[in-house]
Amino acid sequence: MKKLKNLQKRILLGITGGTEKEWRSKLNEINKLKIRKIALFLEEYKKEQREKIYQALLKSSIKEIPLVHARHDMNKEEYFFLIKHFKTKYFNLHKNLFKNLRKVDGLQSQLLFELSYHNTINYKIDVRKIAGFCIDLSHFKASEERWTNEFEYVFKREAVKRYFIANHLNGYSEKKETDVHKITHLSEFNYLRTLPNFIFGKFIALEVSNSIKSQIKFKKYLLKLLK
Repeated sequence: MKKLKNLQKRILLGITGGTEKEWRSKLNEINKLKIRKIALFLEEYKKEQREKIYQALLKSSIKEIPLVHARHDMNKEEYFFLIKHFKTKYFNLHKNLFKNLRKVDGLQSQLLFELSYHNTINYKIDVRKIAGFCIDLSHFKASEERWTNEFEYVFKREAVKRYFIANHLNGYSEKKETDVHKITHLSEFNYLRTLPNFIFGKFIALEVSNSIKSQIKFKKYLLKLLK
């Protein structure tokens, strides 16, 4: 791969998790460090928890959330809340997104498709109906190694640069050929050097369960690794 530019701005720390303890602990770290820009992962949080997250975000140091991993049961009011208060530019969802496009009518230009790596893609899915892809980098690596239909779907669209808008960045296990979300060693990021440049978007969100303090260390390593 060639050197990637402006990575300091492109790589975003992420609020991830599935419990209240997880998102609160990360948000507490963010507030102490007065971090203003992050990525938000809501996929594992049901509406009750999401409402708590939204209220806590309004009182936080965060001013901008460019990329949000949305959840299938989110309503349009939630999307517009994030756009209004945190300048959210894009929301990514999985393949079930295409079953509910009417539910988010008017937001198609801000929706991104995230693929898995299990040969589950439906070829009827038309990425032209939305903004483009949020490529999970470890999913892409796993798809490449397994040569799944998700890999072919993405690679065939290499020339359409506008589709490649955002990424999720986590670790990768070469032994298991799977993604790793709890990073135990920096070498779990080294697979990134094997990836083609075209899949890297302008927003690269860390999707790991580790603390914000650890994510900051990871980002420093990634800046050296990818430059």
